[in-house]
Amino acid sequence: MFDTNHHASNTWLPAPSSRFRVAAQSGEFLITAEVMPPKGGDPSRMVQMARQLKDWVHGVNITDGSRAVLRMSSVAASVVLLQHGIEPICQVACRDRNSIALQADLMGAQALGIRNILALTGDPVKAGDHPSAKGVFDLESVRLLKLIGSLNRGIDLNHQPLSDGPTDLFVGAAIDPQCASWSGLQSRFERKLEAGAQFFQSQLISDFDQLEKFMNQIALDCQKPILAGIFLLKSAKNAQFINRNVPGVTIPQHIIDRLDRATDPLQEGIQIAAEQVQLARQLCQGVHMMAVKREDLIPNILELAGIAPLAKAEVVR
Repeated sequence: MFDTNHHASNTWLPAPSSRFRVAAQSGEFLITAEVMPPKGGDPSRMVQMARQLKDWVHGVNITDGSRAVLRMSSVAASVVLLQHGIEPICQVACRDRNSIALQADLMGAQALGIRNILALTGDPVKAGDHPSAKGVFDLESVRLLKLIGSLNRGIDLNHQPLSDGPTDLFVGAAIDPQCASWSGLQSRFERKLEAGAQFFQSQLISDFDQLEKFMNQIALDCQKPILAGIFLLKSAKNAQFINRNVPGVTIPQHIIDRLDRATDPLQEGIQIAAEQVQLARQLCQGVHMMAVKREDLIPNILELAGIAPLAKAEVVR
């Protein structure tokens, strides 16, 4: 028989406060990095990569079916990181779940100790490895931001109270300062800001003049941290692949030429990424590091850019 007089809440221990949230709200220069969940049931490689980032970043992004390619659930992968003492930023995309499932996963994330969410619309199904799957898109990123704000106030999407308590999720959104439509970029950014985004992570930045223009003209008074996307280019071929396959991103020819001329293209890519981190430090409030399958090199990039591990930086303060 179940003891109906026992209340689980009496023994429920809250998750520790979010290091990322505290840093964001205190005005620190933020550093995040992206790691993909495994394609399968063994998370050991993901954990290995994330462990190497732990002392260098405020949070590790866990992607949610990025490019519509099948991977482990971002919520499950985020919990695995928490079990290893690594703070996740759990991406939640609208493509694969209706509004009921999204709310269920967000409440579940709260219960499991996840505190940081990046709200995304999600890439089109046809772009991925299961093109015959059905996209849901019951919501999109702006409505998802509003939904999370509502859950944080203890109200569901149907305007009913959450009888077992609100969530406490620190939610952010994606931006693309290189968007071809300047008015569209401004409108979308302002809508996400009004919907409750507390931080912004950008797509891969290749045009830092455009980033500066965005920061000075659109984001000047937003008072929320903006993290510039820094991508490790491993070779000229890698850069050319991005130019062909990533909409809205154009790696400049002079960068491709540097990689092509280099005797060690990977080391040159590390140098380029470090230079870009230094540029970003002058323009915005943080960097979001991406180094697909070579996340272990992110500390090298940050060190070359003059950024100390977080523990050492905190001692200096």
